[in-house]
Amino acid sequence: MSSWSIGQSVLILASPRDATADRVAAELALRGVAAIRLDAAQFPGEIAMTATISSGGRWRGSLSAVDDGRQVVGLEQVGAVYYRHPEQFVLDERMSAPERVFGYREARGGFGGVVQALASARWVNDAVRAAQCEYKPVQLAAAARVGLAIPQTLITSDPQAAYDWAQGLGRPIVYKPLGGIWHGDQGRIRVLYTTPVGDLESLRDPAIGRTANLFQEQIPKRFEARAVVVGDQVFAMRIEAGSERARIDWRADYDALTYAELQLPARTCEMLVELHRRLGLVCGAVDLIRAEDGRDVFLETNQAGEWGWIAEEIGAPIAAAIADELTSEAR
Repeated sequence: MSSWSIGQSVLILASPRDATADRVAAELALRGVAAIRLDAAQFPGEIAMTATISSGGRWRGSLSAVDDGRQVVGLEQVGAVYYRHPEQFVLDERMSAPERVFGYREARGGFGGVVQALASARWVNDAVRAAQCEYKPVQLAAAARVGLAIPQTLITSDPQAAYDWAQGLGRPIVYKPLGGIWHGDQGRIRVLYTTPVGDLESLRDPAIGRTANLFQEQIPKRFEARAVVVGDQVFAMRIEAGSERARIDWRADYDALTYAELQLPARTCEMLVELHRRLGLVCGAVDLIRAEDGRDVFLETNQAGEWGWIAEEIGAPIAAAIADELTSEAR
């Protein structure tokens, strides 16, 4: 890897409440690397952007504070971008609803476009590839192509097709949301965990025809694991569930979990690294099942998944590994 150039900065795009991003910022500070922490929600109210391009393929300009004009970072100084979960742009409340729709689109195309176009920046992870990898069907297909075991899976909006598939499978199945577990519902937040489908007749419900639904075989498991892939390194933790809720979906009952460092088979690590390379990701947090038959079964990877608690539980140097990637040239 090439050395980090003097004068370059790492731009961290993350919510100010993101404790995982805090770990990487602290690691960079220990190395004497300048890290500028911004959130998309600060544009355009708190942070202004001025950028020009003429020739040479490089945007020049700066991000500056709206209140006093102080330069926060020069675009030419950005050597790497750590892209986490930045919040949405916040637009002036005096704008009408159509104006806010237009303004949001323009902010995304302008601020987002210029940042993504920074010619020499090393991205962890590239925002475009990260967005593509939010689609579970993309992940599952890529995982199968690199040789990882995956659950038999159906995505359908046809109730009869769901029933016929489950009957033909002849094994227990589960329902999983395709768009993440957090869902807004008339001012409230609902959490949709993995749910066993006990009565196959329920699959004939016409409500299934209202949207896409993901069903998978329920894998008999010894335990579950989370593996954090950073470049060609894999840090894995065994997750033991101490309650029925946690055995179905460990996120449903954190108090019932115990953890231990896990040494995954070398072949599993190789396939996970190759999966992320093909997906265009530098890092990702992978959920796995260690099946009763000894297989490691891939469930999903979250390109901006949480790993701070893994670092605490098993002492994994994940922040250091990410800092290494940010301060190296693209390979």
